[in-house]
Amino acid sequence: MAEEIINRVAGSKLITFDLEDLYPKGKRETLDISEWLDQGFILRETQFRESIKNHDWQQYSGSFVALHCSTDAIVPAWAYMLVSTHLQDIAQKTIVGSLELLETILYTTAIANLDTTPYHGVPLIIKGCSNKPVPPNAYLLLIEKLQPVARSIMFGEACSTVPLFKKRA
Repeated sequence: MAEEIINRVAGSKLITFDLEDLYPKGKRETLDISEWLDQGFILRETQFRESIKNHDWQQYSGSFVALHCSTDAIVPAWAYMLVSTHLQDIAQKTIVGSLELLETILYTTAIANLDTTPYHGVPLIIKGCSNKPVPPNAYLLLIEKLQPVARSIMFGEACSTVPLFKKRA
């Protein structure tokens, strides 16, 4: 008679933490301000302000927006600040930089606000695969947040993990 197969992972106190669960819902947008610069390089204040005034800002409603300049123009800080004043009540979040930086900032906020109570004294697996853009820095921020409270932390999937940390007894 064959021995019954027991799923030890299902019966353990092991908790899988999926960073995708912290992914803020909302469209991601990039806004290239070079189109508002003379020849893509020179910021002429009057022309810049006029372009901003005539822009359709509602297209960013509820979005996360990454402002950038795709040319090598030297853009003063006030220009990005001026653009952000138009997105203030429309977009969920506006940053200057790439989409990857935007994701990093969103995850930094989410991890900082994470309640670690459910993870006190338990073994954790930080899930490695994701379908959403999880920046590499998010994994470091997460382990920094959970290491003080978790009993152990592994990376990967329950069937194949890499041990990262184990609290000394």
